[in-house]
Amino acid sequence: MSEAVASSAEGKQKEGIGDFIHKTRAELDKTTFPSSSDVQSTTIIVIISVLFFGLYLFLVDHVWAYLLEGLTWLINQIAGI
Repeated sequence: MSEAVASSAEGKQKEGIGDFIHKTRAELDKTTFPSSSDVQSTTIIVIISVLFFGLYLFLVDHVWAYLLEGLTWLINQIAGI
């Protein structure tokens, strides 16, 4: 294990700050940014999705609360409380 670490450490040379900046700029030149219309359309999709899932979870929560109240009422009727 130590031989593998030692051999990989020997192959690497320490970079200077200039090499780091050059490589960073080269990577940034490869990136593309979304257009304004892409941002607007994905924002609308996110807002609609949040509203849909919020409404869905709200309804599921109320259905579960209704079912648990009914179950509690039924158990109380059976137990005679």
